[in-house]
Amino acid sequence: MTLEEIHGQDNTMENTDRVQSAGTALEELLVAAKKQDYLTVGVYESAKVMNVDPDSVAFCVLATDEEYQCDIALQIHFTLIQAFCFDNDINVVRVNDIARLADLVGTDATGEPKDAHCILVTSPSANPWKDPSLGKLSLFCEESRSVYDWVPTITLPER
Repeated sequence: MTLEEIHGQDNTMENTDRVQSAGTALEELLVAAKKQDYLTVGVYESAKVMNVDPDSVAFCVLATDEEYQCDIALQIHFTLIQAFCFDNDINVVRVNDIARLADLVGTDATGEPKDAHCILVTSPSANPWKDPSLGKLSLFCEESRSVYDWVPTITLPER
């Protein structure tokens, strides 16, 4: 085994731990934001918030799974949301388990699962919300961008 191979294994294990830690932080953030009523759930609802009050958006989660990978309209929305987030210095991540996200954000007034394809964590501009999980995720996104992973994928912890 060469030094490069050993170093590569260490990086892989370190990266796996980093992604798992980010998954736990994301789950904690979503639960805390839901309790504070700081979540906007749904592609169209998120677009409205971004258009009306972009300064209130603290974090963006885009979610898809194999069923929606070929949904061109959804992918166009994702591209536009990502561009908006990049222009407004909003951290954005992807999650590949939309069912798990839907469980975390709950149901709408009719009892149906919410459209969890896009979730925004908002914070009032006058009184910014500080959450340790948001700080961890911001650091994770910053580290990912430093290795040219502009929209990192996070895996949520199993239940």
